[in-house]
Amino acid sequence: MKLLSVNIGRPRPNPWKGLRSTGIDKRPVDGPVAVTAPGPKGTGAVGLAGDRVHDVKHHGGSDQAVYAYAREDLDGWEAELGRSLPNGVFGENLTTLGVDVNGALIGERWRIGPDVVLEVSCARLPCATFQGWLEREGWIKRFTRAARPGAYLRVIEPGEIRAADPVVVVHRPGHDVTVALVFRAMTLEPQLLPRLLAADALPEEDRERARRRADA
Repeated sequence: MKLLSVNIGRPRPNPWKGLRSTGIDKRPVDGPVAVTAPGPKGTGAVGLAGDRVHDVKHHGGSDQAVYAYAREDLDGWEAELGRSLPNGVFGENLTTLGVDVNGALIGERWRIGPDVVLEVSCARLPCATFQGWLEREGWIKRFTRAARPGAYLRVIEPGEIRAADPVVVVHRPGHDVTVALVFRAMTLEPQLLPRLLAADALPEEDRERARRRADA
């Protein structure tokens, strides 16, 4: 398991959400990239130096510090869509190889390279920017049905990462709440929401949604 690339966003206009800019246009970079915990949502800060989000209400902050997507899933989408999908095109900071990103458990921890430890926190939910960027009508529905969302991670131990760094799972919690399960519960299968309460590492706003469903 390893990183194929570390990807940093280039600001570009965002006509799809009525915002001035978006950071979804991420490209692989050479050399080491510093990784730190960005702090609370609302500032635009994320985990990788040189990157940021521009929709500060919905993105960024400690629970969405780093976004990972598997090269294997990009390859699957390439075959389905009939187009090339380079590393970073889904807006991911980390393009991985050999990592079961969607099968990762909430609270699972990955050591990347010698220093950095990241913790799986939640699933990525698609938005209008993502659909507009890929120029695919109906993309949000298609991506949602596939339930291959990729994972957001929080920074537990800072440091530097670079392409080709190994990824090692150093902790797996004792529940069955995967990234894919969270995504399904948050989108097309809300009846699954109470199951998410088994994952203590899930962001509090997601846990609150699960509690409301469980109490209904």
